[in-house]
Amino acid sequence: MASRVMCSIAFEHAESAKMLISGGNLTSATGLVRLQYEALVRAMWLLYAAPDAAVSMLTSELTQEAANKANRLPMLSVMLEKLQGKAPQELVNMLLEFKEHSWKPLSSFIHGGIHAIHRHSKGYPLPLLEQMVRISNGVSVMVGMLLVILHGGGAQRGKMPLIQREFADCLPDTKSQI
Repeated sequence: MASRVMCSIAFEHAESAKMLISGGNLTSATGLVRLQYEALVRAMWLLYAAPDAAVSMLTSELTQEAANKANRLPMLSVMLEKLQGKAPQELVNMLLEFKEHSWKPLSSFIHGGIHAIHRHSKGYPLPLLEQMVRISNGVSVMVGMLLVILHGGGAQRGKMPLIQREFADCLPDTKSQI
């Protein structure tokens, strides 16, 4: 259940980023792409690597005590390490590639760094905005892959590669960067 909820949150971030882009709030939209990625990593960690106590902690009633305990859950890098050897390697590789190429620039937007200041003051070139949408769509494809796994495959098995081929022009190029 917790993994499905995180997938839903990842999709919400993707939809919100696109709404913010259409509204001209480009810095905030860019930050949401990182949050979308983090939601996906958490979803995968919850499914494949999280101890039962961590899952219980996140799905327990929301109290101050529960929130304080949840604040001690692993950060992104640790979750990615814990996924090694437990989650499908193809998905782990995609997560690691995203982190390698997009994590630092997206973090700059979250923390008011040079990317945020430069882009907000000087503008966002159209190719950059297009690439940001493609990257968000790529994360959404990974969320879709995870949802197929959560669903148990069945009739959904094989649909994500078809979607990737059909919408290749809306997805990131290999080794895309923000």
